[in-house]
Amino acid sequence: MDVVELDRMAVQEAVRVVEAARDGDWERDTPCAGWTLRRLVAHMTAQHHGFAAAARGAGREPGYWREPEGAGEPARAHRAAADDVLGAFAGPGVREREFVLPELGGGFSGRTAIGFHFVDYVVHAWDVAATLGVPLRLADDVLVAASAVARLVPTDPAGRGPGFAFAPALKVPDGAGPLEETLRLLGREPEAWPV
Repeated sequence: MDVVELDRMAVQEAVRVVEAARDGDWERDTPCAGWTLRRLVAHMTAQHHGFAAAARGAGREPGYWREPEGAGEPARAHRAAADDVLGAFAGPGVREREFVLPELGGGFSGRTAIGFHFVDYVVHAWDVAATLGVPLRLADDVLVAASAVARLVPTDPAGRGPGFAFAPALKVPDGAGPLEETLRLLGREPEAWPV
């Protein structure tokens, strides 16, 4: 399956689970250590805008990557940002374009950058679903593709942990399914957040 289509499915599932949040949920802790649901969704919103800007050739501009300030309506802001990134990724020639991703240290092909975004949104959709205790609805082929991308993420401890895109990788037990493998490779402990 094409990476743009995979990403679209992951982003739409993230929108669905974010929109399941109610007023009293925004200050809940999440699997992202030290982040409330409000902070996690603000991060997701900023990442959508940043990746959309990168797809349009403006990824170097720091303003696109900033998290929205103020309480506002997190789910509405997230949906608008998701629409922005999905529109940007649907543009002609986007897979071959260079994306500048400052957090990851430089330029990447569109295909590779969208792959990063895709695996991030599989994981963030799970983060939100786990926080809210709602089921994650992603097809097996999407989860298998996410685990393949997660296996490509460097595991060097010098580039993992606080201040980096991913937490240190955790051991993947024999027989783990593709979602558990993805989560553990990117530093999540799914057993601590049963859905």
